Amino acid sequence: MTPPRSPQAVLLDRDGTINVKAPEGDYITAPDQVELLPGAAEAIGALNRADIPVVVVTNQRGIALGRMTESDLEAIHARLGAMLLRSGHAHVDRFFHCPHDEGVCACRKPGTALLQRARDFLELEDLQTSVMIGDSGSDVAAGRAAGAQTVLLSRDRARPPAGSGIAADLLAAVRQILSSSSEFRVPENRCA
Repeated sequence: MTPPRSPQAVLLDRDGTINVKAPEGDYITAPDQVELLPGAAEAIGALNRADIPVVVVTNQRGIALGRMTESDLEAIHARLGAMLLRSGHAHVDRFFHCPHDEGVCACRKPGTALLQRARDFLELEDLQTSVMIGDSGSDVAAGRAAGAQTVLLSRDRARPPAGSGIAADLLAAVRQILSSSSEFRVPENRCA
């Protein structure tokens, strides 16, 4: 019997996927504002134990708007990393971010440059057997455009974009991914 084939990598959005998202129009601008979502550390830890690289790809428009600096973002990511380690013996292999405002670059999701950077960092030929997980349409659109499989995080039972899986949260998504059949494929239209 052939063991199940896991994805080559999992790419994650940050706000609303790993940590609590700031209110609409606001930004996480300091380390003390970071709050892990329930199950996020457990989910990332499960991926780590399965030897699946985890890379965060995140839009951080607050830098372009002058609400935080690159140093602030580094401190936020250091705090997030420490919280993951403490809460779930989990770690992120690399953080990639877009600091730009809307419409001025190719790296801001739904653009694909962040995902291409992740692919290059991981030394992958492509992202076809990798998964992009996020809580917004732009996360799914970026993943699909980069050739990855996608999972939309949503508690709404509405139908996800065509070809995408759906899960209530990161832990449910990771459980779906890790229980996939031997020909790895994200299960579609499931909300756990």
